[in-house]
Amino acid sequence: MPRRKSRVTPPFDHATQAVLARFTRGVSPAALMGARFDWAVHMAVAPGKRMELAEKAADKLRRQFRYAASCASRGKSDPCIQPLPQDTRFRSEAWQIWPFNMMQQGFLLQQQWWHNVVTGVPGVTAQHERELQFLTRQMLDMASPSNFFWTNPEVLARTRETNGMNLVQGSQNLLQDMRAAVDSAAPDGTPAFRPGHEVALTEGKVVYRNRLIELIQYAPLSETVRPEPILIVPAWIMKYYILDLSPENSLVKYLLEQGFTVFMISWKNPDEADRDLTLEDYRNLGVVAALDAIAEIVPGRKVHATGYCLGGTLLSIAAAALAREKAGGKADRLASLTLLAVCVDFTEAGELQLFINESQLAFLDSVMWKQGYLDSTQMGGAFQMLRSNDLVWSRLVRDYMMGERQPANDLMAWNADGTRMPYAMHSEYLRRLYLQNDLAEGRFTVDGRPIAVSDIRSPIFAVGTLKDHVAPWQSVFKIQSLANTDVTFALTSGGHNAGILSEPGHPRRSFRIRTRRAADSYVDPETWLETTRPRSGSWWVAWADWLASLSGDPVAPPHLGKPTSDNRDLADAPGSYVMQA
Repeated sequence: MPRRKSRVTPPFDHATQAVLARFTRGVSPAALMGARFDWAVHMAVAPGKRMELAEKAADKLRRQFRYAASCASRGKSDPCIQPLPQDTRFRSEAWQIWPFNMMQQGFLLQQQWWHNVVTGVPGVTAQHERELQFLTRQMLDMASPSNFFWTNPEVLARTRETNGMNLVQGSQNLLQDMRAAVDSAAPDGTPAFRPGHEVALTEGKVVYRNRLIELIQYAPLSETVRPEPILIVPAWIMKYYILDLSPENSLVKYLLEQGFTVFMISWKNPDEADRDLTLEDYRNLGVVAALDAIAEIVPGRKVHATGYCLGGTLLSIAAAALAREKAGGKADRLASLTLLAVCVDFTEAGELQLFINESQLAFLDSVMWKQGYLDSTQMGGAFQMLRSNDLVWSRLVRDYMMGERQPANDLMAWNADGTRMPYAMHSEYLRRLYLQNDLAEGRFTVDGRPIAVSDIRSPIFAVGTLKDHVAPWQSVFKIQSLANTDVTFALTSGGHNAGILSEPGHPRRSFRIRTRRAADSYVDPETWLETTRPRSGSWWVAWADWLASLSGDPVAPPHLGKPTSDNRDLADAPGSYVMQA
């Protein structure tokens, strides 16, 4: 089937949709109406489904009446429904006392019934079903009894204990947050974590700069180093220093201590003038330019290339293009490829896909067309909605009703230090990768010619995290079926960020790991999980051993910057791009 040609949207249409987006928080009304219409039409011609829902509603009423009667006669009863494993709203014993037990059980039964309403309707597309599940969950999370003063026993108990001072403190917290939102200020406590002062402290120099990146080379922490340096390509949606937070959880510092030379890309925070930067610009000015600069500092050495999140997807594109160059007779530049929470196949790329369809992307294009970029707060709002129970409503209860504040830490500060994404690049990224899945299906072009992940021959180390809602580990796992090389896959505890920050000594960390040789038969994710035993500790140690096995004997550390450069002419890490607001 021929691919549909891209359409040019008239400026008046862009302007109209950009104004509308201010009232819908960037969500396309057409996309939502399309999902609801699809559901309503198919529900209208599904009398069997409607009868089933009526029976389920009657059954849930009977269960709640039996629960109420048992509580009335015995004072207490086993719940008629349990919360989902990740739902912590009703864990307190206070929720087991009348009338709050009836409220939470009634809410959970409603939640289950509404899930039945929007799923399993014959004829509704899978995309629309997922969208309706998401929307229904948002509305139910908003209406949870835990969110309201008079129906939350924990809040009522705290109010009695403090004589209402929790509400006074909560009001102050609310005013503080409102003031910060108006002033576009960082959340309370996060300014105490500044790059180069409290975070991003590892010593190094900016050894290369262009209009898009600064390349940091870190000072060695060992007398000898492995000859093959490591290049880390972070995601450009956030600042690079998640991988160099505090000294005790810095991945960069750990690699230096293991005897590796480490280079890090620090992306510029683009503005309106960068609106026309493309994904190809990010490849050329980012990954390729960094490799060229490293080749001048340590000539003749292959590189252990490492990518995190979006940076790993870009690195995969660059690696496939380099593999094509190698087939044309050019030297192989990569010793290995490491992908940390990275998708290269986007058919099951998590709940973020709920926002990826033609209607939504056209709407998003209009938002970016007006301002020239996607602001970090707009993207952050989407991520918050994906986990609204944890990131929105539980915070509302804790901060504004309980009067508590979660102490700021380095990871929270980094998370608040977002970056923008240029209009052209982000639109292309979402369409070509998320919507059309061009990379996995061999349609993604570099310099006018298609590339394929299967061309990559460098050994691969891929890391997925169990609780990742951005890059689900099952999606990260797909690199094993796409790459035609040895792939070592590690699955670690934690989420998209905290799972990667898994330094040795971190409590309650564990991981699974197994290598699939290129000639081995494919194993599906579920079977892999069942047959791969967990190990306690940090996956960092296993990765460092893997890198060492692919490296040469230790040598003297290289010069910081080009061998002919004077270090006094080089800027100190963390550089200037990371400071851009």
